[in-house]
Amino acid sequence: MSRLTYVFSLFLIPLLLFCINSSAQADYKLWLQYKKIQDSKLASEYKSKINGIFALGNSATIQATSKELQSGLSSLLDTKIQTQQDINGENTLVFGSKSSLNEDIIKNLKNELDQVNNEGYLIKTFSLNNKNHILITGNTDIGVLYGVFNFLKLLQTNKSIENLNIVDSPKINVRMLNHWDNLNGTVERGYAGSSLWNWQKLPDFIDQRYIDYARANASIGINGTVLNNVNANALILTPQYLEKVEALANTFRPYGIKVYLTARFSAPIEIGGLKTADPYNAEVKNWWKEKAREIYKRIPDFGGFLVKANSEGQPGPQNYKRNHVDGANMLADALAPFGGIVMWRAFVYSEHDVNDRAKQAYSEFVPYDGQFRDNVIVQVKNGAIDFQPREPFHPMFGAMPKTPLMMEFQITQEYLGFSSHLVYLPKLYQEVLESDTYSKGKGSTVAKIIDGSLDNHKLTGIAGVANIGSDINWTGHPFAQANWYGFGRLAWNPHLDSETIADEWLRMTFSNDETFVNPIKEMMLKSREAVVNYMTPFGLHHIMDTGHHYGPGPWVSNLSRPEWNPTYYHKADKNGIGFDRSKTGSNATAQYNQEVAQVFNDVKTCPEKDLLWFHHLSWDYKLKNGQTLWNGMALKYQEGVDEVATMQTTWKKMGNYVDKTRFKEVQMLLNIQYKEAKWWRDACLLYFQQFSGKELPKGVEKPTQTLEYFESLKFPFAPGNN
Repeated sequence: MSRLTYVFSLFLIPLLLFCINSSAQADYKLWLQYKKIQDSKLASEYKSKINGIFALGNSATIQATSKELQSGLSSLLDTKIQTQQDINGENTLVFGSKSSLNEDIIKNLKNELDQVNNEGYLIKTFSLNNKNHILITGNTDIGVLYGVFNFLKLLQTNKSIENLNIVDSPKINVRMLNHWDNLNGTVERGYAGSSLWNWQKLPDFIDQRYIDYARANASIGINGTVLNNVNANALILTPQYLEKVEALANTFRPYGIKVYLTARFSAPIEIGGLKTADPYNAEVKNWWKEKAREIYKRIPDFGGFLVKANSEGQPGPQNYKRNHVDGANMLADALAPFGGIVMWRAFVYSEHDVNDRAKQAYSEFVPYDGQFRDNVIVQVKNGAIDFQPREPFHPMFGAMPKTPLMMEFQITQEYLGFSSHLVYLPKLYQEVLESDTYSKGKGSTVAKIIDGSLDNHKLTGIAGVANIGSDINWTGHPFAQANWYGFGRLAWNPHLDSETIADEWLRMTFSNDETFVNPIKEMMLKSREAVVNYMTPFGLHHIMDTGHHYGPGPWVSNLSRPEWNPTYYHKADKNGIGFDRSKTGSNATAQYNQEVAQVFNDVKTCPEKDLLWFHHLSWDYKLKNGQTLWNGMALKYQEGVDEVATMQTTWKKMGNYVDKTRFKEVQMLLNIQYKEAKWWRDACLLYFQQFSGKELPKGVEKPTQTLEYFESLKFPFAPGNN
């Protein structure tokens, strides 16, 4: 090596490392980029309004809030923001909860704090001694933290901070992530690496990532996390692991996040030495009461238990000829003295009922409406099958007015292309939340049921199955971060619009430049429909391959349980395709309120997006556009592929607005998505063509492989399939 080359390398290597690290940091920071404001006029305006910050109080939460403000403002305004010792100057940002406010500040408030709950906040421009300041306050320190994150978002998205008067509260009490993380570090249906929780190093090693996880969740109002898989391991309830759970609870507490655990129903046998887990057994009841006491001694604000029981092989009260109420209420009684709750999952189906899997949860739970304890909330998936690209809303919503129901969405993309496909899920969430159940007349939306306003429930909740893992960008796909963000925003307020959420996320994560924001926002908003088109158009569902759910498998028919087979759901034959759930078929439509059932029952009024969910129709059935069902299906599959190609074209134009690392990541992932969209189209159309006996219509590309080729593909090591 020449001396010149050697000297050059001394400068080049650190530069390369810096560039790599900077790019990685952009991925890691999620929507909390806090990039310098590019608009100089706007930056000057912000600086003129914020000369310093002044904290009222010194709790761990206020300290975390102060740190976030200093870091965020210093980066956004590209100047050191000083902590003031008083507010005698001008343009000070003052923050603290109601109990810390002095009389002079309180005089500026007009009972606004009476309008917010314990997690709500107020952001207000106020005058003190003829000098203008900004106040961020709430009834609790956690409310202040939420307010500060919202204030920073105003700057990140280039909004005005002139004459502020923002009053906001969460509409739902329990807003949580469900981690399907196993104690061995794997994540069931996880596509972003291994589990965040390093149980081996806990409790003594607190990874900075745990703190950043808490920050990210607090920034979007998430206030709870279930640490372990719904397919639970009883060891999580042993002292060895509770010590580790306690360490995480202590880490998350300043950010307003409670920890919850999935409780394995058979734990009294597996770790308690009992011979039964019968909820009527006195020893079993006492075991759970003592276990609750043990947990709360360590973690006074422990949230409670999530339970998957008598579903997919998990033990439950039905093992002892008891019912869901018996099991849920027994656990609720153990938690009640400490203020804990039980989230009892309604995801149940049985191989012994081959009529219609979609009907089973309703049949098992609705008869028990009003019989659960006050601290039990029933957690219901958004649809009656299993997180499909599209499902009609679950009929349990609107059928149990005396029981609080908690929404369960899936943020991880189990059935939507894993972390390889760009799918903006808040569009799916909004579609479900806006669905009208007609349970109390027109306007009885799912959102009003889960926020408690329709049936006057005090306990309300929403859960999202997390898409978070050890990948440096947290979610595997840069745009999958938007699904975590969007879930949190809709958990805070289920009446928000997904377009508004996309706009916020893009500006915070990438750029405020309209030339970037507008086309990419449009791409995001169309992405979910694109996936439905190239996977499951017109209400097709559960035609993914076996076990791992990766790629198409409409031909699968040899599994031991009928409802595990895709052929059970599409029922394709020479006469047509679709599952007849109308009154002439399984009559699943009868589980909806009359106004909804009437729409779904009649093929003429059933929305075409749900057509094959509710009806078995001939290949020659005429769609509203005049096409036959066969031609319409084929064209939808092609449309989905074409939409991904458009996404590729759109993204290629965005290199000037995105760092090179994330630009290249998304570009490569869109290439994968395009290949796999064509795989879905070709495999499904070749399979269904056997039954339709019809040629592909003009405009649909012909497959380059045979059906036998697609059927031969195997994926023994697909991620997330434990």
